[in-house]
Amino acid sequence: KDPFALRRSAIGILRLVTENELDVSIEDLIKLALAAYGDVLKDHDKTLADAVAFLEGRYRAKYEDQGVAVDVIQAVQALSPKSPLDFDKRVNAVNHFRALPEAAALASANKRVANILAKEAAPEGQVVEANLVEDAEKALFAELAKITPVVEPLFAAKDYTAALSALAALRAPVDAFFDGVMVMADDAALKSNRLLMLAQLRDLFTKVADISVLQH
Repeated sequence: KDPFALRRSAIGILRLVTENELDVSIEDLIKLALAAYGDVLKDHDKTLADAVAFLEGRYRAKYEDQGVAVDVIQAVQALSPKSPLDFDKRVNAVNHFRALPEAAALASANKRVANILAKEAAPEGQVVEANLVEDAEKALFAELAKITPVVEPLFAAKDYTAALSALAALRAPVDAFFDGVMVMADDAALKSNRLLMLAQLRDLFTKVADISVLQH
């Protein structure tokens, strides 16, 4: 088998799905193809898994061919979208976001948040407004409360470009938060509240991609 021919065929399949706006998962596509073989295949599950992995592995080549930066592709791959069409929308959104002046600071902030939450997971529950004591954390809380109902319908509609563009407005309050607030406070209630707020922030961005992997 010619590996280059297989690569071209796989990229062609991904392109065909996205250009025709077919909202179908790679797994479902492979299942349809395998159905034609009936009981001929000896290990259906392994063939399915291998074929899915092979097609998903071609995303990078497809988008690099289009001039998309590797970190943009990796930011989307971190979430493992199942549909090539959905993957394409996310890549386009992150590619657009990456060019915004707020992108570098927000990518850095997301990396910082991811590192904090990896060491100290946010507790269960919601942010308690009464436990906000610093002006910067009050301001970030207010901005999150304002922007969440704006972006949620955008996520639902898979309008990821508009969602990330809206989230770019969080740069100033996020910068101010990290400049003026100590997350790992000695007071347990303050620390818990701040971790919850960072988890909320992180969750908004990871509805589209893991922008913490973007390089600037």
